[in-house]
Amino acid sequence: MEYMKLQGMGKLVLALVVMALITGCAAKAPSSNNMQAALQGFELPQQPSADEGMVYVVRPEMTGTIVRFNVFLNDQEDVSEVGHTRGNQHIYFPVEPGQHTVYSKAENWASIDVDVAPGETVFIRQHAKMGLVMARNTLSLLNELEGEYFVKDTNPGTMTNR
Repeated sequence: MEYMKLQGMGKLVLALVVMALITGCAAKAPSSNNMQAALQGFELPQQPSADEGMVYVVRPEMTGTIVRFNVFLNDQEDVSEVGHTRGNQHIYFPVEPGQHTVYSKAENWASIDVDVAPGETVFIRQHAKMGLVMARNTLSLLNELEGEYFVKDTNPGTMTNR
């Protein structure tokens, strides 16, 4: 009887450890004054040219860090993949000016529409949430200050050559 109680407690501890690794800590942006101070002298890894736009996708939290979130531009086909992120990473890619849909694949598909002007940089945040089997995701737009802050605060993800 004691052995079964200990065995049950071991499974509970293991489940709690796995939950902690999956959920991680959510990244929260500091005040705008603190972000501005942290960005002094920082330049984005890539600026758009005058006739194209640039999209950055950031995943600033460690939630579901082992789960890869694949990013696609304009459709969900393999040839449209622009890269992927894991926890605390970012990717970026140039786009032609105009309307685009950015898709993110985890346990689910998430999407967001963006209208990118020539020379403009757009920032998208991937939000990781606990799923049934692995992490799920949603997408939201960030303002320029938050976007640059999270790019500075994360590591490069994996970008495909398009």
